[in-house]
Amino acid sequence: MPAYEWNFGDVNPPVHAFAALFLQNLEADLGEVDLPFLQESFSKLLLNFTWWVNRKDPSGHNVFEGGFLGLDNIGVFDRSAALPTGGRLEQADGTAWMAMFSQNMLELALALLPYDKTYEEFVLKFVERFFWIAAAVDPIGDHPDEMWDEEDGFFYDVLRLPDGTGMRMKVRSLVGLLPICATTVIEADLLDRYPQITAQVRAFIERNHDLLVNIADPSVPGVQGRRILSLVNEDKLRRILARMLDEEEFLGPFGIRAMSRAHASHPYVFMLDGQEYRVGYEPAESGTRMFGGNSNWRGPVWFPINVMIIRALHRLYGYFGDEFTVECPTGSGKHRSLYQVAEEITNRLTATFLRDPTGRRPVHGGQSLLQDDPHWRDLVLFYEYFHGDNGAGIGASHQTGWTGLVAVLPLLFRGITAESLRNQAIEMSV
Repeated sequence: MPAYEWNFGDVNPPVHAFAALFLQNLEADLGEVDLPFLQESFSKLLLNFTWWVNRKDPSGHNVFEGGFLGLDNIGVFDRSAALPTGGRLEQADGTAWMAMFSQNMLELALALLPYDKTYEEFVLKFVERFFWIAAAVDPIGDHPDEMWDEEDGFFYDVLRLPDGTGMRMKVRSLVGLLPICATTVIEADLLDRYPQITAQVRAFIERNHDLLVNIADPSVPGVQGRRILSLVNEDKLRRILARMLDEEEFLGPFGIRAMSRAHASHPYVFMLDGQEYRVGYEPAESGTRMFGGNSNWRGPVWFPINVMIIRALHRLYGYFGDEFTVECPTGSGKHRSLYQVAEEITNRLTATFLRDPTGRRPVHGGQSLLQDDPHWRDLVLFYEYFHGDNGAGIGASHQTGWTGLVAVLPLLFRGITAESLRNQAIEMSV
């Protein structure tokens, strides 16, 4: 499934299973299931999953490359080109997307299971695949060539050199936040409904208990007896959220930035053969011509990833409930549940388009015609991305495909209350 029209070999994140699952949940809420569509989608997605495993994990160690993955200039190097060092880039975001792909396929298999028992084998296949990927993200011990950095409390890409050694590329960006999005919550009644599958999963865990050392333990029940499949355990989650909710890092006044603001004064610099490769915080347009320089992921706010983070927080809240709280913003002394954190991010995203106390809309930036002219001031455009500090719209001005999500985000917290999430881990299709 090509990323764009000029290179059919490059890829975007594998979110197609997530899209199929979204439609399945939406139809289930309406009391309908399009079984032929679901079966055909699963079959094609199975081929795509196999392609990813065969083509994007060259080492066979369950760490994935992916390449472009839609994030243009977010890395030190062009992630779609040959590296100047030789070797390859093991991507924390690519690996997280594949963990999420495994979870989505697991949930699709569970949705098909009532109609066809042969999907049992796929439930087991994708549970096991998730655990192998999770173990590869942070293997037992502390190694300089693994994605999790214990000192920083963050995930990074790993530069794998031709001699087999590796080093973390310590750029704090969305790449390190995406692992929290690989989260699935399993309702307790599913364990009772399919005792044979439950027994087989337990047996796999008992045989391979070392895979669970550094991730959330799926044997520990949460709210309503739910179980969790997540790349991050409670300690990792708290440490990542401490950075994500820091207003001097990711939490901007208008959403989660694509890169930590800390890189404004402390850019990441990588030296190779006398040449400097630098990544700094750029809240607006791109300062590099990488990928044509027309899209920037080094500081602006992008709605698609913000919404994926909100979804992850909803799911995590469905497992942890109100007892799990974090400081939001970090250092403020205000402790909030993960549901409230998701609501706070949503309020900041929507504030991009609302008039502030002076009557100006942040999205219009310094454009006096759009800010002040009575004929123009209410004509709001859905820009591609937004200034990380002041919310001004940047890039293509008609990105309704993702920025248009702002129209439904406020309704999301009316349709999905904290109580409803605690009682039933509702998907965001509601």
